[in-house]
Amino acid sequence: MLIISKGIYVSMCEEANEEDTVKEILRNIEKEYGFIPLVSKILSERPDLFIPTAQLTAALFEGKGDLEKKVRYLNALSAAVAVGAEHSMMVQMQFAVKHGATKNEIMETMEIGAYMAMSHAQSYAFRKFKEMYP
Repeated sequence: MLIISKGIYVSMCEEANEEDTVKEILRNIEKEYGFIPLVSKILSERPDLFIPTAQLTAALFEGKGDLEKKVRYLNALSAAVAVGAEHSMMVQMQFAVKHGATKNEIMETMEIGAYMAMSHAQSYAFRKFKEMYP
């Protein structure tokens, strides 16, 4: 079995070809999300990239580890906010809530992500400021 995402499994055997595996992963993603994200659509044209990406996604969000699923999705939400991944934000929020996150936890997580983006920008900006005004 290959975990592809959110507890969804895809059978993997030597006889299965990449095209069938990609189709099954996409069907399962659509079943879970209600749509197929653009990134998945585009990457699915390259099974050599898409299948390992799906495996990594599964390992990070559904695999073994010490972090609770809610915390994993809150971390992903914070990162999505920090990098401005607006489409990912909604998906990560939905899965964080599905795994028990509260409205206040979502807000705090988003604020942390926004703070990290601000801190990153300040780090670069103030270095340039210091170059101009030593």
